[in-house]
Amino acid sequence: MPTTQLRQQPISVTRQMAAALPKLAAIAKAKGLELHHLGAGYPHPEVTNPMGYIAHKEAYFKHLAGEQSLQKILQPLYGYTDTLGPASTREMFAKVYGHDFNTTLNPELLIPTIGSSGGISQMCSLFERTGEKVAYITDAPTYAGFISRASLYQKARIYSVEMDLEGPCCEALAAQISRARADGYTVAFYYTVPDGHNPGGISFSEQRRRDVIKVLKAHDTLLVEDAPYSYISFESAARRPKPFFALAPEQTVHLFTASKIGLPGPRIGFMYTEANIELANKATVSLNQLLLTEASANILLHNPEALKGFEAFLTDDDFSARKSLWPIANEKNNVYRENRQILLDTFEQEFNQHKDIFQWTQPGAGFFSVFTINHPSVVCDSDLTDKLVAEYGVVTIPTFSFYPEDARARDKSAGLNQLRLSFCYSEGIGERRKQQLQAATLAFAKAIKQECGV
Repeated sequence: MPTTQLRQQPISVTRQMAAALPKLAAIAKAKGLELHHLGAGYPHPEVTNPMGYIAHKEAYFKHLAGEQSLQKILQPLYGYTDTLGPASTREMFAKVYGHDFNTTLNPELLIPTIGSSGGISQMCSLFERTGEKVAYITDAPTYAGFISRASLYQKARIYSVEMDLEGPCCEALAAQISRARADGYTVAFYYTVPDGHNPGGISFSEQRRRDVIKVLKAHDTLLVEDAPYSYISFESAARRPKPFFALAPEQTVHLFTASKIGLPGPRIGFMYTEANIELANKATVSLNQLLLTEASANILLHNPEALKGFEAFLTDDDFSARKSLWPIANEKNNVYRENRQILLDTFEQEFNQHKDIFQWTQPGAGFFSVFTINHPSVVCDSDLTDKLVAEYGVVTIPTFSFYPEDARARDKSAGLNQLRLSFCYSEGIGERRKQQLQAATLAFAKAIKQECGV
């Protein structure tokens, strides 16, 4: 048997639940229970239209060809191309995205990625090239996909920062950066999901964002802003906090994905930064150029049809470039806003007499609310979530496994009184969707009250 110095990596809780769900669902079905979805953070089928997306893409290709042969238009795209992908896609996206977030993007600094996960991987890979010990700063809790990717490098260590309802504690952020460096690590960056935090169920206040930037500038540390929910916002335009890349583009690496505003399958994303970075020889270079080299080494050529399909998505019915994606987002958000309100109204109705025991976040963006249970007999671990499926038909995700290892070392009970609940997904459409989410939320409330003896 071959031997190796590789180490077993932890399996994310979402992967564990996905693997266990068929068996648990079968147990629930055998008991005559309907399965209620409050676990998966999937885009709702009511707002994802692959047939419309494909038809518009194909019509756009014919529009581009005009009187020419379509092959003459497409053949160069399907050959050996620039790692940056088609310039027209980047130019159109830069204009629309810049308009929507009141800033200016240089299309030459947009690097295509395979969703925002591809951007996370590129950033980690860049710092792993040194072969040195690398520290990643992130929130406690944080996105499970980031923990999984950061943990692949055996010389990496995660230093986490506790949050409140406005974002990370800035004193703790500064302390963790200093601690990592004192421990002999190169601090790569601070990673976060500031809008619709997954799994935190909050959005950072604008003041906290400005405070975070001050800390990171003072400690010469990059910020990686993962923005899957940039358009899934329930705030009015006037109340929406500015993203980090609009506040400090020279400090930020922004990760955009079209998974929520468009479709997840094509895996379209972009990373954007105006930051410079100092190399080991003290030379200062554009971080964008380092990332582009990394991208050309890892993924030389991106899928041209996917990128041009996204370009088509950025055009209206007569193939003129859209001024904004907010009208598309608002159509989707009408569904998610209704779902969110059903969840919050049901919680208020079912738990308002017991707010000393039960609390929940009221998300301003994204797909999730974090539900807290302060009861001595209930531990929100995998045993509880398995029981909720098998005995009540309710699918949830425990929050504890979103906490990095160091956070659980500081507090062994971290996250063990919380569940991450998603309000984004159900199988029904229209009124059936609303009925299913109402039933799911009521089933959850009944289950938790019964488990707590309330």
